[in-house]
Amino acid sequence: MSQIAFSTPPLIGRDEEVARLAGVLERARGGEARAVLVAGDAGVGKTRLLDEVAGRAADAGTTVVTGHCVDLGDVGLPYLPFTEILGVLAADERFAPVLAAHPVVDRLLGGGPGGERDPDGRLRLFEGVAALLADLAEPAPLLVVLEDLHWADQSSRDLLRFLLSRGVLQRGAPAHRLAVFASYRADDLHRRHPLRPLLAELVRLPSVERLELRPLADREVTRLVRALEDRPLPEAAVRSIVERAEGNAFYTEELVAATDADAGGVPSGLADLLLIRVEQLSETAQEVLRTAAVAGRRVGHFLLRNAVGLPEDELESALREAVGRQLLVPGDGDTYSFRHALAREAVYADLLPGERSRLHGAFARLLSAGGRTEESAAERAHHYRESHDLPEALAASLEAAAHAHRVGAPAEELRHLESALDLWPSVAPAGRPSGEGVDRVTLTLRASAAAAHAGEGHRAVSLTRSALAGVGQDTDAELAARVRYTLAGNLLSVDSLTAAFTYSSEALAMIPAEPPSRTWVWAAATHVIAARQVGADETALRVARQALRVAEELRLPDAQADLLISLAALEEGGRRTREGRERLRQARDLARAAGHTTVEMRALYNLAVGCFESGELQECLPLLEDGLERARRAGLLSAPYPLEMRYLRLLVLYTLGHWDECLKAAAEADEVPGAARFAAGPALYVALARGDLEAEERARALLKGPFDWLATLVAGIALTDAAGLRGDPEGAVERMRTTDAALTDDAGNRPDVTLRLATLCLAAVADRVAELRLTGDEAGVRRWTDTAAELVRDARDLAGRGSPQGPEGVAWLARAEAEWTRTVSGPDAAAWETTVDAFSYGDVYEQARCRLRLAEALLVAERRAEAAVQAGEARDAAARLGAAPLLERIDTLIRRGRLADPPSGAGRPSPLTAREQDVLRLLALGRSNRQIGEELFITGKTASVHVSNILAKLGAASRTEAVAIAYREGLIEPEPTAPA
Repeated sequence: MSQIAFSTPPLIGRDEEVARLAGVLERARGGEARAVLVAGDAGVGKTRLLDEVAGRAADAGTTVVTGHCVDLGDVGLPYLPFTEILGVLAADERFAPVLAAHPVVDRLLGGGPGGERDPDGRLRLFEGVAALLADLAEPAPLLVVLEDLHWADQSSRDLLRFLLSRGVLQRGAPAHRLAVFASYRADDLHRRHPLRPLLAELVRLPSVERLELRPLADREVTRLVRALEDRPLPEAAVRSIVERAEGNAFYTEELVAATDADAGGVPSGLADLLLIRVEQLSETAQEVLRTAAVAGRRVGHFLLRNAVGLPEDELESALREAVGRQLLVPGDGDTYSFRHALAREAVYADLLPGERSRLHGAFARLLSAGGRTEESAAERAHHYRESHDLPEALAASLEAAAHAHRVGAPAEELRHLESALDLWPSVAPAGRPSGEGVDRVTLTLRASAAAAHAGEGHRAVSLTRSALAGVGQDTDAELAARVRYTLAGNLLSVDSLTAAFTYSSEALAMIPAEPPSRTWVWAAATHVIAARQVGADETALRVARQALRVAEELRLPDAQADLLISLAALEEGGRRTREGRERLRQARDLARAAGHTTVEMRALYNLAVGCFESGELQECLPLLEDGLERARRAGLLSAPYPLEMRYLRLLVLYTLGHWDECLKAAAEADEVPGAARFAAGPALYVALARGDLEAEERARALLKGPFDWLATLVAGIALTDAAGLRGDPEGAVERMRTTDAALTDDAGNRPDVTLRLATLCLAAVADRVAELRLTGDEAGVRRWTDTAAELVRDARDLAGRGSPQGPEGVAWLARAEAEWTRTVSGPDAAAWETTVDAFSYGDVYEQARCRLRLAEALLVAERRAEAAVQAGEARDAAARLGAAPLLERIDTLIRRGRLADPPSGAGRPSPLTAREQDVLRLLALGRSNRQIGEELFITGKTASVHVSNILAKLGAASRTEAVAIAYREGLIEPEPTAPA
């Protein structure tokens, strides 16, 4: 058995269910006996959920007893789960007095007289069990857990019916501190299952509720995979497990445990478990199921009927049987699908090789006979390949790739092209499709383009290198050049700048400029971008101007657009100037007219960046919305420029202070297939500023895997700031230097972000120096002042190079100078006034942070009234943003400086942060941790931490008590529509 089977898997994605069951237990502790029927498919996590809740209940002083139902076929033992419970209780001497007072114990455990001939004996047994449970619940609350009710014997079902409807849970019965949690498999309940009528009866009882445990969301399965496996799994392996497990926790564990296995497919133990249910069907139904498994996850009735070759009445009977056993599920359009993909995989894997090939061939012929439509090309390719008809499989794969390209599905296009490339050497030249561009090198180039559009930059590089390896002495020079400049472009996307410049130089050298050609123009356009990235701006500018003239002469609007974008960045003033942005608008219009979406995306992205660099933040958003909408329509949301636009949109929202909107957009970005790690990066800045305890962990996760320039930048900002916020200047400086080194290019050009990082470090160093001065540690002051001198020198050098800084750079340099002054001579109001003004271009959070520093400086200068104004404005901004750590620091300054009483409701000053007050307000509305997280755009775990902090600060033992204290102290006001 695998290691996973012996360890307890983490409980992920069940916060709402845990909260609901905990609420039932809370009511039971108060004397309101309740029952919950927990339903869910096999493996979805019912037992793990009940174990978690039972463990918490036991820790809180509740007596927990568990009974299991077992599948014993037709020889089921009567009252099995209840006898198990009694056996456990009898072995514990604490319960001996209670058990001794109830004869039913001896009767069920086999030690007392039977009641076989007593007509009322069964009723007395039921009443005896009810009385026993009532007495057990007297000294401490009692939780009875019954597992796997779908296997319960008839006697156990009858006893459960009595307990819930006429026994300890019946309406009007005396109060008992008792709860019953019973689980069953929903997927085992076929139409004639004996548990079905009992469930229908029980859920109508006022004291009984049903909790359906649904499959986990993909994001939660991903977290489970990461938690189960200590070693990092490749992203492709994680995606495969998430896709196949379909939200089932047990399947996830088994698939993770099988990742080391040499063979693919379903793990053997899991396959055996899935096939047991199949083998319970009639032979005809099994034949239909095997045929359906070859068709795929879903199959149409007409196609299945012709493939299986059964008379209609026999087919319908077999299908009814498979549906009744919940192996197949009817769908729209006369289709059937397997209830779970892994069940199909297990049935498929159980087929004999000849049987499998024969059925695939039958499906391929049936699909072809129905008309060789593009929509069926992917299915035909699959069936032809599995039936070993490789020429037909190759032709259908190319059809499927062309169709995917037309409908804007780059990931599917890549898959079909890679399949065609795998088949290519196995098909004789005479059997291969003919036509222009149907050769191995060109197909590999097409695959690399699809990979790039699907957001798989490293795969695109690998494919283009494969195309280059296929270029021989007899290869057309233009094709050889195309391969090289395509490789250069793909290398740029993964930040291999020097290699990109090398290949773009080779491409340009292979094609003469005269006579003018489209290939030379695109080779030149790529070389311009590569040259600029390695700092060869003069070369880039010269080649761009020459290539633009040729593109205009040849009337190549898409190439013209691409070159205009490069020139806008290269010429004096760059994209921040009116002239530069006019070039970019012209480029956008040319690309749009030519239908070249990728170049259009590049133009829109550069336009938006130009607005951002100029401090015109509001103007960025319409451009980014336009670009993302056009990318969505073209199926290119995972391509490089749309991903960068998504990141920039979040950055603008963060900077403007629209933090909730930023978090919402980040959650949407996570749903984009192939989304880059950096795309939702600015949401990390929000989380950090709001005190999210998981923000640093998520930032470090960005640094895992292949190097990504923007992911490294985002992580560098978040981790440097986090170190400063927790008073760790050593960590901040170390992170700044690591990030700076990683982002410095091969020509030694340091990234602009180092100015921001150096400033964040200066803030942490200034805080440390202030502490050391208070303790009289002059040696420490000198050491850290030397570090500050290096940092401010870095900031000045970066700000002084090249073209003049935009508003953002000016603001960060002003803050660096103010922090430097604070380090060497203390707070300087004039320096901080300059900094506050500099951030007025739109950075709400940084301006609030600087207002706090200004208020401190004004207070030192005895300008108390002005300090109060600045502190008040900073507080308003921090409260509006939900920046809890900053708000606490501002309130501390206001309190210590006696500037004003921070607002805290009608009663005493609130001990809670702004975020905790938000959580408290939702607690008062009865929200669970998960619901609080959803409304405040934080995780359920973070919400739980905030709830714990609230309980501790208010001295409350429960959520209910915390709300009551808050109302009494005036920390929150009752909702107008809710009872106080």
